[in-house]
Amino acid sequence: MLSARQVQEYIQQGLACDHVEVQGEDGQHFEAVVVSPEFVGKNMVQQHQLVYRALGDRMRQEIHALSLRTFTPETWASVND
Repeated sequence: MLSARQVQEYIQQGLACDHVEVQGEDGQHFEAVVVSPEFVGKNMVQQHQLVYRALGDRMRQEIHALSLRTFTPETWASVND
């Protein structure tokens, strides 16, 4: 069973991130906020695909559900002002 911390580390290892927060209690269902410069110029679906790619086979084998909120550094800064 995965922990939220492990999912966070996997995302950070596979994607250049400025900020990552992952929550989840049951080891299969997670919520994540991911801020990455790699999201610039990409739509939401493409941003989510980058996160899924960073997680690789874990998305099919270990993670049952992942709710994502993705931001570019610019949009994240405007949300947190």
